[in-house]
Amino acid sequence: MKIATFDVDVQKGFTPLCPDELPVPEGHLIVPELQYMASFGTIRIGSKDAHPEQAVWTVASPDEMLAPLTFPDADLTWIKHCVPGTTGFELLDGMPHPSEYDLFIWKGMEPDLHPYGACYHDIRENLSTGVIEFLREKDVDLVIVGGLAFDFCVKTTVEQLSRAGFAVVVYLPATRALTERGYHDTAAHLGTLKNVRIAKDRADLATYRQI
Repeated sequence: MKIATFDVDVQKGFTPLCPDELPVPEGHLIVPELQYMASFGTIRIGSKDAHPEQAVWTVASPDEMLAPLTFPDADLTWIKHCVPGTTGFELLDGMPHPSEYDLFIWKGMEPDLHPYGACYHDIRENLSTGVIEFLREKDVDLVIVGGLAFDFCVKTTVEQLSRAGFAVVVYLPATRALTERGYHDTAAHLGTLKNVRIAKDRADLATYRQI
């Protein structure tokens, strides 16, 4: 079985290191587990949000977030985050440089596009980022996924990979959610998908090294 690992949006803007962006609790602590996760694969993929300074979904304060929008590819309001050239755009310390990955994706660059999953540039899933095609070209069978945030970008990426026919393992120690409820709801939901498995710890994940 050929395994790839996927580091989804492991950026400082999704951690307490950037409290004015989207500080996922403990998001800055996942690097050692992502590095452990990477040891299981022969291919490593990464992604980053790369948002403009101003976008149709941008609001000024967290109190205004998560309001519904009518744009086809920007469904909710968010505060500004992960703008290129800022600290929030950077990968967490200890992660590889993007050039060291086998494939790296930047997403959300257009002001009216705010995708969550890393497999498509748009919410409608019409414009591929190339991840699915790359994995098929490399004959990958299983993708192990971690990153930020579990209840948004990681969740949607896992769903997209699952729908594309890949077996997927979500490695929980290598991800964190924006909210506790989001964490539990997402874990429960992903656990119902027929080709998705949840690895709760290193012992769980180690079973895939033997396949």
